[in-house]
Amino acid sequence: MLRLMIVDDHPVVREGLRGMLEAAPEISVVGEAASGDEAVARAVRLRPDVVLMDLRMPDGDGVSATSRILAALPGTRVVVLTTYETDQDILRAVEAGAAGYLLKDTSRADLLSAIASAARGETVLSPSVTTRLVTRMRTPAAETLSPREAEVLALVADGLTNAEIGRALFISETTVKTHLLRVFGKLGVSDRTAAVTTALDRGLLVR
Repeated sequence: MLRLMIVDDHPVVREGLRGMLEAAPEISVVGEAASGDEAVARAVRLRPDVVLMDLRMPDGDGVSATSRILAALPGTRVVVLTTYETDQDILRAVEAGAAGYLLKDTSRADLLSAIASAARGETVLSPSVTTRLVTRMRTPAAETLSPREAEVLALVADGLTNAEIGRALFISETTVKTHLLRVFGKLGVSDRTAAVTTALDRGLLVR
């Protein structure tokens, strides 16, 4: 019998997962948690074989909880189950030691298969996540933004105009435009919104 713990801050999601997974004769759901800190405490006490981990939660996110659980329980496998699939989220989870990264639209059969595979020590990824990782590996590393470019883009993300950014950074509006044009070129985009979105997706801008 495989011992499973479910971590998600939404009670309806936890209830749905428990009902779906407990119907499988090979799985026993031994506990639930609604936050990162609660997940760590309960995992240490319950010692599950696999933890299904939500990514974004209060009181310690899923990445932090994954690191802490694996530090205390090296034999436990953590599989992220989330609605988010940005490069930054995926890489942070993998670097934290997650054995898998699945999306919440995963079918019951695929989820059960992934849990069993993770318990055996295998890596499990949703197809779209695999595609993102392969594409990232095949694409030459993107140029990093200079400190000033990142500063300008952060203010763009805050909704400031070029003139307001210039006043905030004590530079001319023309200089602001020059920095933004360089950012557009590095990120391969043509507008401010796309620049912010792409920079966040690549982990070049943290909000």
